[in-house]
Amino acid sequence: MEDTSTEPDPVSRPDRTPDESEGDAPADASDGLDADDDADDLAALRERVEAEYDFDEFGPSDMARMSAEEWDAAFDPESWITGDRLLDRAEAELKSRIARREVFGVLERVREDGEERILVYSDEGYAIVRPSGEVSGQGTVLRDIEPIVALAAMESYDVPEPPDDWSLPHPDTVPEGSGEFGNLMVQVIAVVQVLAGAALLVASLVADLNTIVAPAVGIVFLVIGLLLFVMVANARLSDRFRSEEYRDRLRALRQAKERPDFVPVEGGVVNEDEREE
Repeated sequence: MEDTSTEPDPVSRPDRTPDESEGDAPADASDGLDADDDADDLAALRERVEAEYDFDEFGPSDMARMSAEEWDAAFDPESWITGDRLLDRAEAELKSRIARREVFGVLERVREDGEERILVYSDEGYAIVRPSGEVSGQGTVLRDIEPIVALAAMESYDVPEPPDDWSLPHPDTVPEGSGEFGNLMVQVIAVVQVLAGAALLVASLVADLNTIVAPAVGIVFLVIGLLLFVMVANARLSDRFRSEEYRDRLRALRQAKERPDFVPVEGGVVNEDEREE
């Protein structure tokens, strides 16, 4: 009789070969490890940046030496403030800086291409702040404002309330110099040094001392006193020169009927009433 028994059915082939299925698991695991390593590296970099930089006093010099990796670690793009709120915060911070004479420039809230922007300009440059946080411009104004806008875009930074009279001062109100009390104290010390040196020299001549210590010390005191007088005179001249230069820049801004030619903004100023609308 013919044997009708059949061989056992062969094992059906899986959809993926063992090599393929085994290869996927290590790949997924390595991806997870890489993600964990990247997160740890970012956290370590962020801690180092926070320890190295003082963000309460963050300025252009700090921004210039900060690398791109450090910048991305310190300022998470997903947590940045943008839009009108950023403009309001940047405007308040800039007004406070102008009031403290840390920024020299004229601040205007302008509208151009259907978008509000902040414009700050002086005789040496300008900066334009857009709602996206982008800052463009040239000169010292741009270098001063870039880190200020970065701070205003941080949720953790508290923007101070600007004073009512925040604008640049009138040229005639700028004093001739500063630090007069310090100059006076240095002058007093210089007078004491000169008198002490002169007294030692006179005593050496009158008493006919058989030593060179007293006249040598007297000469040293006289030299120190004269150097202090020269230092005070130089400080006063420097203060007077800086004050006069500051007044000249203020006069140039006040006398200009329009914005400087290098400012590429033609939009009009947005007043408070238009902003509320």
